[in-house]
Amino acid sequence: MDHLRSLRYFLVVADELHFGRAADRLGIAQPPLSQRVKRLEAELGAKLFERGRRVTLTEAGEVLRAEARDVLSRWDRMTTLVAKAERGELDALRAGVPPELPGPVLAAILTKFAGECPTVRLDLQELTTAEQTRLLADRSLDAGLLQLPVDVVGLELGPAIDTPLGVVLPRDSPLARHSELALADLAGEGLVHAPRAAAPGSYDALLRTCWDHGFRPAAVRHARNPEFALGLVLAGHGVAFEPGPRKEPRVVWRPVTGEVLRSRMAFAWPPSSPHPQAAKLAEIAAGVLEDDGVSRIVPEPLAARPWDVFYERS
Repeated sequence: MDHLRSLRYFLVVADELHFGRAADRLGIAQPPLSQRVKRLEAELGAKLFERGRRVTLTEAGEVLRAEARDVLSRWDRMTTLVAKAERGELDALRAGVPPELPGPVLAAILTKFAGECPTVRLDLQELTTAEQTRLLADRSLDAGLLQLPVDVVGLELGPAIDTPLGVVLPRDSPLARHSELALADLAGEGLVHAPRAAAPGSYDALLRTCWDHGFRPAAVRHARNPEFALGLVLAGHGVAFEPGPRKEPRVVWRPVTGEVLRSRMAFAWPPSSPHPQAAKLAEIAAGVLEDDGVSRIVPEPLAARPWDVFYERS
């Protein structure tokens, strides 16, 4: 605790660059403040201030100022969470999920989490992977269900769910006569897919896999909303890749030969002072997603690896 107080005193001096004004802000006399800063310098083995006609930060002091703010912010968040947990008043868990997450899956996650963590309100937001990574970085989001691969340096990852994708196409398409389709069978077709900006890693991986297996889309039409994607498929603008059949009689879903096309998702959360139930949400979501009978939990999610970790090549 004494070290934390020393860091707080140091930050006030670093802001004021004047020991007298800093002492006034802290409500203490200047000599004890100066002595505490000197002890901190002795413990760190570094000079933090140049003391002359003007007080200035040294290079070591600049480094400590940035690190001290982060340390104290984490400590304050931790003490707040611990106190609220003791009183049974944990904050809502703010989590992001991709727009294409099926409604029944979303409902199952909400219901199971409410059953296992009844004192925590789960605030789910519909966000793309790119949006989630930005919000996780600035702590505006406690957890996010990301489409992999994605750069998750600085984040913790929960269990990853691996799901084979099939092809959605109009029922009157000649390809609908096949019980399953190779990607090469789609040659000449267009592709309907979410914009690259939503999940760049997943987007690039999918297209690279299509190219490597003989399907170079005639055109790629972008659709943010699953219903808009369905409309484009029905209008003959291309096929779409989805985990399973839709309850729409005018389209059919066919598996891809060899399950060469797969998606992978995992919950991620900040490693420092995370929400206490972030890992629990990841565990619950993985169990719900795996319950579809075709998806499987991957023991070690390696989201930052190249695309071919997640998509098989010929």
